[in-house]
Amino acid sequence: MKIAVIGAGGWGTAIANLLADKGFDPGLWCYEPELAMEIKNQRENTMYLPGIKLNPGIKPSSNLEEVVKDKELLIFAVPSHYFRTVFEKARPAINPHAIMVSATKGIEADSLLTMSQVMSELLSKANDRIVVISGPSFAREVAQKKITAITSAGSELKSAELVQQTLSTDYFRVYTTTDVIGVELGGTAKNVIAIAAGICDGMGLGLNTRAAIITRGLAEITRLGLKLGANPMTFAGLAGIGDLVLTCTGDLSRNHQVGFKLGQGISLNQILSEMRMVAEGVKNAESVYKLSQKYKVEMPITEQVYLMIYADKSPQLAVASLMGRKLKTEFWV
Repeated sequence: MKIAVIGAGGWGTAIANLLADKGFDPGLWCYEPELAMEIKNQRENTMYLPGIKLNPGIKPSSNLEEVVKDKELLIFAVPSHYFRTVFEKARPAINPHAIMVSATKGIEADSLLTMSQVMSELLSKANDRIVVISGPSFAREVAQKKITAITSAGSELKSAELVQQTLSTDYFRVYTTTDVIGVELGGTAKNVIAIAAGICDGMGLGLNTRAAIITRGLAEITRLGLKLGANPMTFAGLAGIGDLVLTCTGDLSRNHQVGFKLGQGISLNQILSEMRMVAEGVKNAESVYKLSQKYKVEMPITEQVYLMIYADKSPQLAVASLMGRKLKTEFWV
């Protein structure tokens, strides 16, 4: 099978390396020409995945059309706020029969569309060939061949199963589902909750607080998911609680790192200026909050993260707002 990975950040590079280790010769589109040359000549991505030796089967290039052309499987792993632009540029070269995979966790802030919905909008009559992958999967640990499990979701199960078979290895296990919206929402909204968890950790509020944030965060993600037609069981799975726990607690979580520094009183501009890789939760806070407002779903933790990032609300006031809310039952009908 002819495969290409679009996006040479840590996640895209890790996926390309996994595929090359399986015997494929995946193309890898790099936005930076110098990065393509580095991967080709030094077999390392020092910008996004330093210290990992890459399989020589990877074919890096900064020519998007060249990478995409004639491929049977395309895996898009670019930041959500660049996804539409990159996909539009790739569209003329896309094989009309190709399976297209979103490995991006995000929702467009303006359109409030998920990445699969963006692809569907730009390529009509392609829903059966669109798949999304998500789950608890730090790129570095995948590249280090540490055991990982994720979910492949497609409205057409055969497409999801093809991705499952293509990506699965003895250390990378892929499950399937047809709940595309649930998998995408879980992978996006958990980034916002991870920022909240990081803020609480940065403020020194303790492990009880972090557990409460994770649990109540899952509750509000599930509420929104049900409103959008997702399967509630998805949020008890890898793309739900699995990814949420990892991102809220893992040392490699960029979203938790952003939150931790916010909790310490460091400004968002300073935090982002010191980061090379994207923390999707900063953008996701806006899109998930807007989605909750559109569908009139109560998401208090998401709302407070949004206000801290986009309205300069202090972490102390945000905590007070959450704790001062009207008391209620834990579960809802």
